[in-house]
Parts: sequence; structure tokens; C-alpha cells
Amino acid sequence: MANFIGSEPRGPLQIELGLLKPTPYAIVECKRVSKEEGQKKGPTTIEKAKQGAYVANHVSRLQKVRAMDGRLYGALPRSNGSFEFRPFEEELSRLVYAAPPEELDGFVLTVGVVSNHGNWFTSDNPNKELRVLKQSYDWLLFLNDPAIVTFVRDTILSENSVFKSVAEAFQRSYTNRKKGDKNCFTKVLIDHEADAALEGYFSRNISTIETEWFSVLSPTDRELPELNRELHFLGQKLSRTQQ
Repeated sequence: MANFIGSEPRGPLQIELGLLKPTPYAIVECKRVSKEEGQKKGPTTIEKAKQGAYVANHVSRLQKVRAMDGRLYGALPRSNGSFEFRPFEEELSRLVYAAPPEELDGFVLTVGVVSNHGNWFTSDNPNKELRVLKQSYDWLLFLNDPAIVTFVRDTILSENSVFKSVAEAFQRSYTNRKKGDKNCFTKVLIDHEADAALEGYFSRNISTIETEWFSVLSPTDRELPELNRELHFLGQKLSRTQQ
């Protein structure tokens, strides 16, 4: 994968190359409820919850099974047609840290991210749709309102020249946008200068972001740095097998 970084007048192009793994070991979905570009009406909260729950429950070889007493188990299919059952958190931890790489074939760690913009209520007062997502994703993160305010204040509304491209990209997309102009401030498409500025912002503030911006809704009693460790460990483990 190649990302265009920029170019100097009469100078060479700057391109960043990234190596994509042939099979994913994790997915991250940002679930929001709003009107998509070109649509007159946005999806309802329950529609978004159903979409997220379906993906989270079907994308991975490790399946969640609820026992009659309410306890959650992980069911892992074996090549001989049988299943291996363990308490879900125990099995998830085993796959991440102890299982050999060949046992991870088809396993995908699912991560969902939500905020209060979709009428999900709050992390302390979730509605029924948020409860569905909480039971579906391996990790469900809640981006809190103070974090969004901080991000907007520090970047889009900042008078710092470093973030001038961010403010301009946002204004072109949502304030001064003319018919035919493309939105250049989305999770899919973003102005390359704004992207570089935001990557720098996130990198410089990663410690605060990990400790203050998110609440972990599931699994219970876990912290965001633990998710970072799981992703890093999975990536390193699978990279060794693909070299």
C-alpha cells in the first residue's frame, strides 16, 4: 500500500509504503449514527447496532457461546470437526499470548469504537443497542465527550499554524463546500497535509489518549494499553510466520 505524503516544488514525490498482511488478525470498526454523504436519511441506532453485532459475531473463528447459567464461553472449531470450549476471556488470552501461530488461522480480534453521537447514551448509562455491541465485540471502546471537545479545540479550532491544514480541510468539507467538491475530511478520504498533522498530534498525545479519552466497556476491568499489547503481540507473532 502506498500513501502520498507530499512533494516539494520541482522536487521528488514523497511516498510512504506500507506492507499489508495477507490475512487480518484484528478489525476495528467505528460505529456512528449519522447521515451518509448523498443520503437524505441516516440509519437508526438499532440498525447500526445490528450491523456491528453481525460483523463482530461472524468474522472470527472464535465464537461466543452463552451457557444456561449466563457465563460466556469461547468455542474454537478444530480441524477434526470437534470444538474446544473454555471460558471466553481465558480462551481469548490463550490465543493471543500462548497459542502457536498456526492455531490462529481464522481468528480475528474484534474492536468496536462508539461515542455519544449516535444516541448510545453514555458509557455509564448504555442503552439496549450499546449493550448488544458490548456483548458482540471482543473489545468495545467508548470515546467520551471531553475527548471530542479536546480534539476539536486542539486541532480544528487551533490557532497553531501546524493545524492550519486541518482547519482548512474541515471547512472545505463542511462549511464552504461547493457542489461537486469532494469531502476531504472523512475516515476514508482526508487531505494529505491534514492527515500528516493529525498523525503527529495523535503520536505526541498517545499517552493522554490511551488513559483519558476512552472507557473500556468490554471486556470488564481492562485498560486500553492492554488492547495495544494484544494487537502488538498478535502482529509480532504472525509476522514471524510470514517472513
